[in-house]
Amino acid sequence: QVQLVESGGGLVQAGGSLRLSCEASGTISSPNAMSWFRQVPGKQRELVASVFSSGSTKYVDSVKGRFTIARDNALNTVNLQMNSLNPEDTGVYYCNFRQLLLGHEYWGQGTQVTVST
Repeated sequence: QVQLVESGGGLVQAGGSLRLSCEASGTISSPNAMSWFRQVPGKQRELVASVFSSGSTKYVDSVKGRFTIARDNALNTVNLQMNSLNPEDTGVYYCNFRQLLLGHEYWGQGTQVTVST
């Protein structure tokens, strides 16, 4: 089992920045991926960014150049630095941990990000 605790959401004006953090605890095995997803009402949860235990990263096109995902393997944390936020970035952001070999995945409780115009 893996437990995920998120922090850092909030309200920000367009053009501003926020930083999300997620700490994982429990049975952390590699290889794995730590990711941030977001969801808005009426839409499917979408992958925003992932960072793998290898260090590689991937981003959805809409956040490339604005968001940066980074992890600290020693602390089992993943951060999402979000810059140049716009109202389309509004949503509930969820931290996700996925064990790549077994396929088990775990979710955080979600943190609200609201970007005002």
